[in-house]
Amino acid sequence: MDLLPALADRPDSTVTVSGRTWTFGELAARAEAVASSVDGMRAIAVEAGPTLETVATMVGALMAGVTVVPVPPDAGPLERQHILRDSGAEPPPPPQPPRGASFSPRPLDPNRVAMIVYTSGTTGLPKGVMLSAAAIATDLDLLAGAWGWTPDDVLVHGLPLFHVHGLILGVLGPLRVGSPLVHTGRPTPAAYAAAGGTLYFGVPTVWTRVADDAQSAAALRSARLLVSGSAGLPVPVFDKLESLTGQGPIERYGMTETLITVSGRASGERRAGWVGTPLPGVSTRLADVADGIGDLEVRTPTAMSGYLNLPDATASLTTPDGWIRTGDMAEIDGSGWHRIVGRRSTDLIKSGGYRIGAGEVEAALLAHPAVREAAVVGAPDDDLGQVVVAYVVAAGVGAGELTDFVAGTLSVHKRPRRVVLVDELPRNPMGKVQKQLLGDTPG
Repeated sequence: MDLLPALADRPDSTVTVSGRTWTFGELAARAEAVASSVDGMRAIAVEAGPTLETVATMVGALMAGVTVVPVPPDAGPLERQHILRDSGAEPPPPPQPPRGASFSPRPLDPNRVAMIVYTSGTTGLPKGVMLSAAAIATDLDLLAGAWGWTPDDVLVHGLPLFHVHGLILGVLGPLRVGSPLVHTGRPTPAAYAAAGGTLYFGVPTVWTRVADDAQSAAALRSARLLVSGSAGLPVPVFDKLESLTGQGPIERYGMTETLITVSGRASGERRAGWVGTPLPGVSTRLADVADGIGDLEVRTPTAMSGYLNLPDATASLTTPDGWIRTGDMAEIDGSGWHRIVGRRSTDLIKSGGYRIGAGEVEAALLAHPAVREAAVVGAPDDDLGQVVVAYVVAAGVGAGELTDFVAGTLSVHKRPRRVVLVDELPRNPMGKVQKQLLGDTPG
C-alpha cells in the first residue's frame, strides 16, 4: 500500500513549517535521502520539533519501512530515556543521497508497525502505542470523507508533531489527501489569521485564545471548517467562535490507541459540547450505564496493534468480546451523537451515594461570564466518600458566588463543596488539563 500517495501525485503542492516552504516534490527528494541512510534500521527516534527536517525524516523512514518513534523536544531525561530504551529506536544517521537515480520505497506492509507514539504518561511512564500503516491510512481516509477534505483545501495548524492530532492528522493527512499544509510553528491567533487556510485544526486552548482575539477570529470567516479535538471544547468558546467566525467548530473524539473514531461532519450539524457520531466502520457502546452515562467502548478498524512490551496492559484494554475500553464516560443520544463526560479515573466523583460527572460541573462553571477555565475533581472525604472541588481561573468573582451559581443550574448535590481560585490550570502540550497535578486529586 502507499501511505502517502500525494507525494508523487501532487508534487507541486506545498508544505510550510515555521515559515519555510518545500513543494511535495522537494520533500520527497529529501525524504529519499533519509530513506537511503536509514535503510535496514528497525526503528528511528525523531526529535519531533516543528521543522521541515522533522517531516522529511519521518517520511523517509516510512519510505524505507523503518518504524518512526517521535520524541517530544521538551521531554525530560527520564521520559526520553524510557522512550529510547523501551522502543530500541536509534537516532537517524545523516541523510545520504540515494544510490542511483532515486530511492525505491520499500513495499509497505499494511500490518507492519509504522509508528510508535507514546502516550502522555499521566498514570505512570508513557506507553508505546504501536500503529500500523493500515490503521493510519484507514483513519485518514475516514476523516477525509467526514470533513470533505480534498486537495483543494489548505490545512493550517500549529500543533506538536509527536501526538496523533498534530502528526498523523496534521502532517500525514495532507500528504495522503494532497492538500497544502501550513504549520505555523506556534498556534497563535495571529499566525492562524495570517495563514489563509480553508481547514484549521486546534485544541481548546488554541480556540480559546482565538475567540479572545476578535480581529484574528474574524480573519477565519473565509475558512471552510474549524476542527477541535484532544479535549472537550467549552460551550462558551464554541458560541463565541460561532459569533466571530460565522461557524461553530466540529469536534472529534479518539485516543492514541484507536486514532479518531467519532466526529462531527462538515456538512452536518454543529452541536456545542458533543463530538458527533461514529465514523463508518466504527461501532460504539456504553457499559455500566447510570443516569444515561456509561463507560464508552469501541470497535474500530483503526485500533492499535498493541502496547509495546506490555502484553498485560494490551489485554486489559480489551473486553472478552473484543471491544476496546476507552476509559472515558459518555452519553449517546437517540440520534447517535456522543457527549464525552470525562475520564472514569479522574472525572467520576462518588459523593454521598451520588455519581457526579466532573465535566457537567465544569460546563456549569464555564457558563458564568467571569470564568475562563475550570477543572473539577473529587477530593477524599470521611463522611461522603468524595466531595466536589473546583479549580477555577476567573476574575472579579468569589468562590461563594460560583458555588451558588452551580447550585442554581445543577442539582444541589453537584455543587462544589470548595472552589479554589488559581491563575492557571496545569496542561499537557495538547491542552488537556492534568488533573493529577491538582492538589485534591488522589494519586
